[in-house]
Amino acid sequence: MENSRFEKQLEFLIKADKLKNVLRQTVLVDESRQETVAEHSWHFALTAATLLEYSNFPKIDMLKVLKMALVHDLVEVYAGDTFAYDEAGYADKEEREKEAADRIFGLLPEEQAAEFRGLWEEFEAMKTPEAVYAAAVDRLQPFINNYMTRGHTWRLHKVTSDKVYRRMEVVKQAMPELWGFVDEVIRDSIKKGYIKE
Repeated sequence: MENSRFEKQLEFLIKADKLKNVLRQTVLVDESRQETVAEHSWHFALTAATLLEYSNFPKIDMLKVLKMALVHDLVEVYAGDTFAYDEAGYADKEEREKEAADRIFGLLPEEQAAEFRGLWEEFEAMKTPEAVYAAAVDRLQPFINNYMTRGHTWRLHKVTSDKVYRRMEVVKQAMPELWGFVDEVIRDSIKKGYIKE
């Protein structure tokens, strides 16, 4: 079959399969193993669809949010996962991920490459309602996993409460109704020793 468009799409999809092997710091709720980036992306999309009623934005393009969930970490095929609280890793994260974006999205036909790259850039910029909501969900999903695993990742990396509050701040903007839950979880995690105060 000779169809260069389809061949490009197929190459992209095969390369994206590598996300199933890129590990994150977060562990599954049953603590049996680390979560993969692909699993996180699926859980992000499911969480976004499930919690939409808590969005602070009256009109939100849910299809765009779901597409963001699917593409937001594709760069990690080449750049790897940078742990949310790894300050050293963040030093060159932007540069690494831009180069990775050129590579992964560049596999697609031109207009699809532009669409997916645009969604990734919009998510990173966090300026539109969809991107702000998506960012809040992207942080809420591993936050819940951490709490359900007795602070596994927080304890492992000696994460302090001020850093968790700072990272979760976007939830206050995107889903203010859930901020009480976030605050309660952080306070309880401090009390139980999951997070350092």
